[in-house]
Amino acid sequence: MGTADTALSQRLQQFPDWSLPAPLPRPWRTDLEYPSWFEGRWELRTSDGVIAEVRFKRRGDGVVVGDRAGNAMAIGRAVLGDQLLEVQDDPENPNRQLARLSDERQLDSRITGRRSEQMSNGDFLADELSLQLLKKPGLPPRSSRIETLSRYRREGPNQISGQQWQASYSSPEQGLTASARSSQQSSLELVRLQASGTGSAAGEAGLAIPSARRPTLR
Repeated sequence: MGTADTALSQRLQQFPDWSLPAPLPRPWRTDLEYPSWFEGRWELRTSDGVIAEVRFKRRGDGVVVGDRAGNAMAIGRAVLGDQLLEVQDDPENPNRQLARLSDERQLDSRITGRRSEQMSNGDFLADELSLQLLKKPGLPPRSSRIETLSRYRREGPNQISGQQWQASYSSPEQGLTASARSSQQSSLELVRLQASGTGSAAGEAGLAIPSARRPTLR
């Protein structure tokens, strides 16, 4: 299959003119599965100045997934600092996370659409749509939708390069159909911190923070 023939390649060509609905099936209760070369501990560096440690591990069935809460906490603290207090995975749903923020705020983030593709040139593409609900006592909740399309390339056994394209959409309360209200593009690099498979990790990754210039690893 040529790289121009896939759903995500076509989606990428449309950026920044994205709109919803997107060609992303519901993930139900399945995790985002990565190529085997993601396994291990990595230092993440982005073109936006974010530096964080992220991890990926093998499940019992041998499939590589991310450390959801750990990666979300590391990236979130790099972006938000002390505003982010805690990240918890939903034990019943690998596609939901709860983040506790300062000022009694809580962010409920759920992946509502996902597609991933292994390209013929070796690149790995993953696109996710998340619904984010920000709650604070005494105020009505604020909701928004964020779509992040990532493309990763293995540069060697100890290095992965990537690019991310991200768009934000209005609340689903304003209609399931929507045009992107803002968009951004960034690049990232993963450099291995230790040999594959020797780090401790659990779960998937990613924190959907409703702010600009935020990398996502799920």
